[in-house]
Amino acid sequence: MTSSALAVNLEPVERLPQLREAVQRALEGKPLAVELALVALLARGHVLIEDVPGVGKTTLARALARAVGGQMHRVQFTSDLLPSDLLGVTVYDRRRSDFVLRRGPIFANIVLADEINRASPRTQSALLEAMNDGQVSIDGQTLRLPSPFLVVATQNPQDFTGTFPLPESQLDRFMVRIRIGYPPPAVETALMLEPDADRVERVTPVLAPDSLLALQAAVERVVVDGSLAAYLQALVTTTRSTPTLALGASTRAGMNLLRAARARALLNGRRYCIADDIHDLAVPLLAHRVRLASHVEGYVPTREEADAAIRDVVARVPVPL
Repeated sequence: MTSSALAVNLEPVERLPQLREAVQRALEGKPLAVELALVALLARGHVLIEDVPGVGKTTLARALARAVGGQMHRVQFTSDLLPSDLLGVTVYDRRRSDFVLRRGPIFANIVLADEINRASPRTQSALLEAMNDGQVSIDGQTLRLPSPFLVVATQNPQDFTGTFPLPESQLDRFMVRIRIGYPPPAVETALMLEPDADRVERVTPVLAPDSLLALQAAVERVVVDGSLAAYLQALVTTTRSTPTLALGASTRAGMNLLRAARARALLNGRRYCIADDIHDLAVPLLAHRVRLASHVEGYVPTREEADAAIRDVVARVPVPL
């Protein structure tokens, strides 16, 4: 009997190991990237995958969508993409003698926004309401999006030609930022020997949308001790008083970190959080939300510098015993 057949009789929480295994089939040798993507998925968060071209950003997004089932739409962001291309538009139907709404690709359970920073800031901002409230406004109408709803966006580094930096308000809507990096040599060799193979096709669906909603509800019931909540709040507060940071983490960032810590605990078979759940998620959840203080006009701090600043914050805040 296949693993997918065995999963039918399992409760959603019991399927989590199979969910992790399914996604890892498409992205071998990158367990941390897979874990972070699954944490965001379980915590109702959106995912930003940032790296150079050709290392598997789109592969991870497609594998995640395939493993959790539901409807997925892929949007290739380009400089001429308009907000209406994403959200939809009202058009006049002669047969009905009335205006009808043609819904855009945003109406899906999982939206893959490929190379999001190649679109103009106006189009990037069209995602804000969808990511924050699970709804969109089109020609005066407010429409709910399908549930569950997840945006998985990929972007190239900002110094690449033809890219627009995401504004802070947009970055704050992404729960986690993931860097994949180059694959291990053995995995890269295997990829070269089978260049035409689509590894996403190896991913078998493990969940249905209703099962994913049940898992997201289970995340909310994971226990967080008061000392851990105080530790998390101290981390967020310290980012706001660190001299190297011009902008610290928002309240939304702290709420996201707490939900992600609960999701990580559940993903690893626990119904309670430990300090490592918060400690290990601090950089991928906070670094993209802060802004470094720049002492040289025109200098844009690198991602590595932002990561280092958060690691310094984590090192200075005592971990509860």
